[in-house]
Amino acid sequence: MEGFVACFSGLEDPRASNARRHDLHELLLIALCTFLCGGESCVDMADFAVEKEAFLREFLALPGGFPSHDTFSRVFRQLDPESFRACFQTFMARFAEACHGVVAVDGKSLRRSFDTASARSPLHMVSAWSCEQRLVLGQCATDAKSNEITAIPKLLAMLALNGTIVTIDAMGCQRTIAQQIIDQGGDYALALKDNQATLALDARLFLDDPARTAGPVHTTIDADHGRIETRTATLSHDIGWLQDIHAWPGLAAIGKITRQREFGRKTSTETAYYLLSTPMNPARFAEVARAHWGIENSLHWVLDVTMNEDKARNRLDNGPENLAILRHIALNIITRETTKISRRRKLKKAGWSNEFLRKLILQI
Repeated sequence: MEGFVACFSGLEDPRASNARRHDLHELLLIALCTFLCGGESCVDMADFAVEKEAFLREFLALPGGFPSHDTFSRVFRQLDPESFRACFQTFMARFAEACHGVVAVDGKSLRRSFDTASARSPLHMVSAWSCEQRLVLGQCATDAKSNEITAIPKLLAMLALNGTIVTIDAMGCQRTIAQQIIDQGGDYALALKDNQATLALDARLFLDDPARTAGPVHTTIDADHGRIETRTATLSHDIGWLQDIHAWPGLAAIGKITRQREFGRKTSTETAYYLLSTPMNPARFAEVARAHWGIENSLHWVLDVTMNEDKARNRLDNGPENLAILRHIALNIITRETTKISRRRKLKKAGWSNEFLRKLILQI
């Protein structure tokens, strides 16, 4: 409990003094344990507290008895998400190693968090994902996907980027974002599309020119579930001419990944283009580009399918954002636990075994 309180000591209790029947840190720890056991809502938190009374009283005083689901709901609606996010960063500083390798940045909408009565759109959460450590490093909320451009700089400012390669999809391919990554000591691999129209056209014409002397390429072939996918990575460091025209911050190379998929009698081909701020060989370029999909497969998919985030119906005030941050904390704890079983099985095991749940919370 001391370690948990140390992480969240900077969080101000938003409740009036006469409404603080239950200790804020005890409420937060019960909520976290609920998510670690597969719970999904404030009702689950209240039920968990009752059913796990004996276990919780090992380390919680619970002087006010069991909190109701309304109590949990009010607390998460009223908590300042900026302060809660700062506590998450403190938690990660105690919990994780220094960030390294590829850091993928991407956004995800919480589909059920819209509020028709107040004309509020679904919450959109932009997250930073460490592909090697498989941990959420930080998050920043927006009220629409189109606002990722303003959220990404805020998110990057929370992170130590020295020695990392930051990957972002085409929406984040902006000069200011590229410059910020360089200024913070990192490198970037930015997907390039028509939001940078003239730069994208020049890069495509150059890389696709059949008369160009082809440099080294790297090809991989994967076959799974009846599908054959061939990925070919091409890279060019001859970009002085491009910099003379566009002067893109920190640009060191441009590249493309061509993906050909064969499924039965159908064949499809797509090509993605990238800006890179550090020289690398085509094999490493292919690894970096593919690592970006880890945020989709290992974070967004797990949140939706394993933790049912898309079905969460919290809509009011700061509730959706604060509970999304709490899910990220729970997911990081589950991921860092070293038992060789899936995260879905870990959630079930924590619900069934007090000993395993105790092991998880002792990581804090």
